[in-house]
Amino acid sequence: MEGSEDLDSSLLTQPWASVCFGESTFIAKACFRETGYVLLISDLSSVWYERADRDVIGKRSKELNKRLTAHVSSFLNCLSNLMCPLLEGRESDANSFSCQQTASKLTIRVKSELSGLPFYWDFHCPAAISRHLVRPLIRMSLALQYQLQELASLLVQKDVEIEDYRESGAALSRGTEGCSTHGETRAGESRDHGPAPAGDRELWARRLHSMLK
Repeated sequence: MEGSEDLDSSLLTQPWASVCFGESTFIAKACFRETGYVLLISDLSSVWYERADRDVIGKRSKELNKRLTAHVSSFLNCLSNLMCPLLEGRESDANSFSCQQTASKLTIRVKSELSGLPFYWDFHCPAAISRHLVRPLIRMSLALQYQLQELASLLVQKDVEIEDYRESGAALSRGTEGCSTHGETRAGESRDHGPAPAGDRELWARRLHSMLK
Protein backbone atom coordinates (compact mmCIF):
# COMPACT_ATOMS: atom_id res chain seq x y z
CA MET A 1 0.00 0.00 0.00
CA GLU A 2 1.18 3.46 -0.81
CA GLY A 3 2.25 5.73 2.00
CA SER A 4 1.94 9.49 2.22
CA GLU A 5 5.31 10.05 0.51
CA ASP A 6 4.26 7.80 -2.38
CA LEU A 7 1.04 9.78 -2.76
CA ASP A 8 3.00 13.03 -2.88
CA SER A 9 5.39 11.57 -5.43
CA SER A 10 2.46 10.44 -7.59
CA LEU A 11 0.89 13.89 -7.33
CA LEU A 12 4.07 15.52 -8.67
CA THR A 13 3.66 13.59 -11.93
CA GLN A 14 0.01 14.55 -12.44
CA PRO A 15 -0.80 17.32 -14.94
CA TRP A 16 -2.45 20.57 -13.92
CA ALA A 17 -6.04 21.11 -15.03
CA SER A 18 -8.32 24.15 -15.08
CA VAL A 19 -11.35 23.72 -12.81
CA CYS A 20 -14.23 25.83 -11.54
CA PHE A 21 -15.50 25.63 -7.98
CA GLY A 22 -18.60 27.76 -7.84
CA GLU A 23 -17.77 31.02 -9.58
CA SER A 24 -14.02 30.76 -8.96
CA THR A 25 -11.52 29.34 -11.43
CA PHE A 26 -8.40 27.47 -10.32
CA ILE A 27 -5.81 25.06 -11.59
CA ALA A 28 -5.67 21.79 -9.70
CA LYS A 29 -4.24 18.29 -9.61
CA ALA A 30 -5.18 15.31 -7.46
CA CYS A 31 -4.21 11.73 -6.75
CA PHE A 32 -6.51 9.12 -5.20
CA ARG A 33 -5.33 5.76 -3.89
CA GLU A 34 -6.57 3.10 -1.46
CA THR A 35 -4.60 4.78 1.33
CA GLY A 36 -6.11 8.24 0.83
CA TYR A 37 -5.84 11.24 -1.44
CA VAL A 38 -3.82 14.40 -2.06
CA LEU A 39 -5.17 17.57 -3.65
CA LEU A 40 -3.24 20.62 -4.84
CA ILE A 41 -5.02 23.81 -5.93
CA SER A 42 -3.78 27.22 -7.07
CA ASP A 43 -5.23 30.48 -8.39
CA LEU A 44 -1.73 31.45 -9.66
CA SER A 45 -1.39 33.72 -6.66
CA SER A 46 -1.74 31.28 -3.76
CA VAL A 47 -1.39 27.52 -3.40
CA TRP A 48 -3.44 25.18 -1.20
CA TYR A 49 -2.88 21.54 -0.42
CA GLU A 50 -4.57 18.69 1.44
CA ARG A 51 -3.43 15.16 2.15
CA ALA A 52 -5.99 12.90 3.84
CA ASP A 53 -5.48 9.29 4.90
CA ARG A 54 -8.16 6.70 5.64
CA ASP A 55 -8.51 7.77 9.28
CA VAL A 56 -9.15 11.40 8.34
CA ILE A 57 -11.60 10.38 5.63
CA GLY A 58 -13.49 8.04 7.96
CA LYS A 59 -13.81 10.67 10.69
CA ARG A 60 -14.84 13.48 8.35
CA SER A 61 -17.36 11.32 6.50
CA LYS A 62 -19.11 10.51 9.80
CA GLU A 63 -19.25 14.19 10.71
CA LEU A 64 -20.68 15.27 7.35
CA ASN A 65 -22.80 12.23 6.45
CA LYS A 66 -24.46 10.88 9.57
CA ARG A 67 -26.99 8.85 7.57
CA LEU A 68 -24.32 7.06 5.55
CA THR A 69 -22.57 3.98 6.94
CA ALA A 70 -20.44 3.08 3.92
CA HIS A 71 -16.87 1.81 4.22
CA VAL A 72 -13.99 4.27 3.87
CA SER A 73 -13.07 2.71 0.53
CA SER A 74 -16.55 3.60 -0.76
CA PHE A 75 -16.06 7.24 0.24
CA LEU A 76 -12.64 7.29 -1.42
CA ASN A 77 -14.06 5.80 -4.60
CA CYS A 78 -16.89 8.34 -4.56
CA LEU A 79 -14.45 11.25 -4.11
CA SER A 80 -12.29 9.94 -6.94
CA ASN A 81 -15.35 9.64 -9.20
CA LEU A 82 -16.26 13.23 -8.33
CA MET A 83 -12.87 14.87 -8.79
CA CYS A 84 -11.21 12.94 -11.61
CA PRO A 85 -13.88 13.69 -14.26
CA LEU A 86 -13.81 17.34 -13.17
CA LEU A 87 -10.03 17.45 -13.67
CA GLU A 88 -10.52 15.88 -17.09
CA GLY A 89 -12.98 18.60 -18.11
CA ARG A 90 -16.09 16.44 -17.72
CA GLU A 91 -18.55 18.15 -15.38
CA SER A 92 -21.79 16.67 -14.04
CA ASP A 93 -24.95 18.58 -13.17
CA ALA A 94 -25.60 16.02 -10.43
CA ASN A 95 -22.63 17.33 -8.43
CA SER A 96 -22.27 20.73 -6.80
CA PHE A 97 -18.97 22.42 -5.95
CA SER A 98 -18.41 25.62 -4.01
CA CYS A 99 -15.44 27.20 -2.28
CA GLN A 100 -14.68 29.39 0.70
CA GLN A 101 -11.34 31.14 0.97
CA THR A 102 -9.65 32.64 4.02
CA ALA A 103 -6.17 34.04 4.53
CA SER A 104 -4.75 30.64 5.44
CA LYS A 105 -7.11 28.02 4.01
CA LEU A 106 -9.27 27.11 1.03
CA THR A 107 -12.32 24.91 1.63
CA ILE A 108 -13.93 23.12 -1.31
CA ARG A 109 -17.46 21.93 -0.50
CA VAL A 110 -18.96 19.10 -2.53
CA LYS A 111 -22.55 17.90 -2.68
CA SER A 112 -23.43 14.69 -4.50
CA GLU A 113 -25.07 11.31 -3.91
CA LEU A 114 -23.85 7.98 -2.60
CA SER A 115 -26.06 4.88 -2.48
CA GLY A 116 -29.10 7.03 -3.20
CA LEU A 117 -28.47 9.35 -0.23
CA PRO A 118 -27.04 12.87 -0.17
CA PHE A 119 -23.27 12.89 0.14
CA TYR A 120 -21.34 15.89 1.44
CA TRP A 121 -17.63 16.45 1.54
CA ASP A 122 -15.28 19.29 2.47
CA PHE A 123 -11.72 19.45 1.18
CA HIS A 124 -9.77 21.44 3.79
CA CYS A 125 -6.70 22.84 2.02
CA PRO A 126 -4.28 24.97 4.05
CA ALA A 127 -1.80 27.19 2.25
CA ALA A 128 1.20 25.26 0.92
CA ILE A 129 3.89 26.04 -1.61
CA SER A 130 7.29 24.55 -0.78
CA ARG A 131 7.01 20.87 -1.65
CA HIS A 132 5.01 21.05 -4.85
CA LEU A 133 6.24 24.30 -6.41
CA VAL A 134 9.46 25.64 -4.93
CA ARG A 135 11.27 22.32 -4.53
CA PRO A 136 10.45 21.00 -8.04
CA LEU A 137 11.60 24.31 -9.54
CA ILE A 138 14.83 24.20 -7.53
CA ARG A 139 15.46 20.59 -8.59
CA MET A 140 14.87 21.50 -12.24
CA SER A 141 17.20 24.49 -11.93
CA LEU A 142 19.88 22.34 -10.29
CA ALA A 143 19.56 19.71 -13.02
CA LEU A 144 20.00 22.36 -15.73
CA GLN A 145 22.94 23.89 -13.89
CA TYR A 146 24.59 20.48 -13.55
CA GLN A 147 24.11 19.85 -17.29
CA LEU A 148 25.72 23.20 -18.10
CA GLN A 149 28.69 22.35 -15.90
CA GLU A 150 29.07 18.99 -17.61
CA LEU A 151 28.91 20.63 -21.05
CA ALA A 152 31.52 23.18 -20.00
CA SER A 153 33.82 20.37 -18.84
CA LEU A 154 33.34 18.52 -22.15
CA LEU A 155 34.20 21.67 -24.11
CA VAL A 156 37.39 22.12 -22.10
CA GLN A 157 38.31 18.49 -22.72
CA LYS A 158 37.59 18.81 -26.46
CA ASP A 159 39.69 21.97 -26.66
CA VAL A 160 42.63 20.17 -25.05
CA GLU A 161 42.28 17.23 -27.46
CA ILE A 162 42.22 19.54 -30.49
CA GLU A 163 45.31 21.36 -29.23
CA ASP A 164 47.07 18.00 -28.83
CA TYR A 165 46.23 17.17 -32.45
CA ARG A 166 47.68 20.48 -33.60
CA GLU A 167 50.88 20.02 -31.63
CA SER A 168 51.31 16.55 -33.12
CA GLY A 169 51.14 18.04 -36.61
CA ALA A 170 47.83 16.46 -37.56
CA ALA A 171 45.83 18.25 -40.25
CA LEU A 172 42.40 19.39 -39.09
CA SER A 173 39.40 19.52 -41.39
CA ARG A 174 37.50 22.78 -41.84
CA GLY A 175 34.60 21.36 -39.80
CA THR A 176 36.93 20.44 -36.98
CA GLU A 177 38.57 23.85 -37.10
CA GLY A 178 35.16 25.46 -36.80
CA CYS A 179 34.42 23.34 -33.79
CA SER A 180 37.83 24.20 -32.41
CA THR A 181 37.15 27.93 -32.62
CA HIS A 182 33.81 27.47 -30.91
CA GLY A 183 35.37 25.13 -28.39
CA GLU A 184 38.15 27.61 -27.61
CA THR A 185 35.63 30.38 -27.00
CA ARG A 186 33.43 28.30 -24.76
CA ALA A 187 36.37 26.65 -23.05
CA GLY A 188 37.89 30.06 -22.41
CA GLU A 189 34.65 31.16 -20.81
CA SER A 190 34.64 27.98 -18.76
CA ARG A 191 38.18 28.63 -17.57
CA ASP A 192 37.32 32.18 -16.66
CA HIS A 193 34.36 31.09 -14.58
CA GLY A 194 36.09 27.98 -13.33
CA PRO A 195 33.69 25.01 -13.35
CA ALA A 196 33.70 23.26 -10.01
CA PRO A 197 35.71 20.03 -9.75
CA ALA A 198 33.66 16.85 -10.08
CA GLY A 199 34.11 15.95 -6.42
CA ASP A 200 32.89 19.38 -5.29
CA ARG A 201 29.88 19.20 -7.61
CA GLU A 202 28.88 15.79 -6.28
CA LEU A 203 29.22 16.89 -2.65
CA TRP A 204 27.23 20.05 -3.37
CA ALA A 205 24.49 18.06 -5.13
CA ARG A 206 24.24 15.57 -2.24
CA ARG A 207 23.89 18.34 0.32
CA LEU A 208 21.17 20.09 -1.67
CA HIS A 209 19.37 16.80 -2.25
CA SER A 210 19.27 16.14 1.50
CA MET A 211 17.95 19.67 2.12
CA LEU A 212 15.16 19.22 -0.44
CA LYS A 213 13.86 15.91 0.87
